[in-house]
Amino acid sequence: MAKRDYYEVLGVPRGASLDEIKKAYRKLAVQYHPDKNPGNKEAEEKFKEATEAYEVLSDPKKRETYDQFGFAGVEGMGGAGGGSPHDFSSVFRDFEDIFGDFSGIFDSFFGTGTRRRSGTGRTTTLQRGADLRYDLEIDFKDAVNGTKVEISYNRNAPCGICGGTGVELGGGRKTCPTCGGTGQIRRSSGFFSIASSCPHCNGEGYIIDHPCKHCGGSGLLKKLQKIKVTIPPGIEDGKRITIPGQGDAGPNGGPSGDLYVIIHVRPHEYFERDGNDVYCAIPISITQAALGAELTIRNLEDKKIRLVIPPGTQNGKILRLKGEGFPYPNQPNKKGDMYIKVFVQVPTRLSSRAKALLRELAEIEGENTEPHPIPLSELRNA
Repeated sequence: MAKRDYYEVLGVPRGASLDEIKKAYRKLAVQYHPDKNPGNKEAEEKFKEATEAYEVLSDPKKRETYDQFGFAGVEGMGGAGGGSPHDFSSVFRDFEDIFGDFSGIFDSFFGTGTRRRSGTGRTTTLQRGADLRYDLEIDFKDAVNGTKVEISYNRNAPCGICGGTGVELGGGRKTCPTCGGTGQIRRSSGFFSIASSCPHCNGEGYIIDHPCKHCGGSGLLKKLQKIKVTIPPGIEDGKRITIPGQGDAGPNGGPSGDLYVIIHVRPHEYFERDGNDVYCAIPISITQAALGAELTIRNLEDKKIRLVIPPGTQNGKILRLKGEGFPYPNQPNKKGDMYIKVFVQVPTRLSSRAKALLRELAEIEGENTEPHPIPLSELRNA
């Protein structure tokens, strides 16, 4: 199969900077690395192809030669191009520059955590505890004014018997027979070899000979946690509140994950929210619509407010009350608006006197018995 252009392989233009080339290669290396795609020959070939392209394009001299002469120009220059054997030593030397900590590229394969140095000088991984999610339903009014809610949930906490060590009283730890105390094992994938965390001891380099009976040696136990969550005024449905360190505790003293509280706002019977504005509908009579009126309605905080109905108000007219909507997050003095749609209610039962008055009004106004349709554009803008 014909070789692909190196720039095409990395998905960068011919004038790409070295940073752009590194970024493109990092993305492909993470996607197609053999350890992430075990047994997938296609992924392994794509990884090799990307590595070969980077090996040439990251070297100014090789890149200049390739740009001028193509694959023929770089044959024999460090093994790139043609059928020469690959020499990726320069690529591996660049891994620290491309990925920061060499192990960073493999975090998505083997888990993430913080690093600590033991008394022997060996660096081990402190695994971070899992993040947790809690779905909290609140009333509409609590989303308006904010509130404090106590929640209860289960999380992994350090065992109180062994202090989170996982070791039974009087017990101890011994060197892991799998990794010989290094905390790492070396794995090979074709031409590429990396050191990864030992699965037997989880990178600690030791195993517990007498595990704590209370926690089974994990150092962790399920615990009912109760905390108060502050709901800020104006919070929207679906928003997430992050509470650091309130997720699962990490094993062997590792840092705790976070708690994510997802807010679900119960619908209101009369109000509907749109951003920081709020909408509702109220009925008015024919006479209030025709003559105008001053009404008293309730706002989001259930306080009485004044609403002026202009004379000649049509059915479906939307009126606006400034500053009667939801407070802006972190800006309690700034609020959205309230939009009120008025519905003119036509009475279904009339007294004889009322009918006589309406007939008199119809004669005075001269009703149109051959009306023309209303332009749809007027209805859309109403």
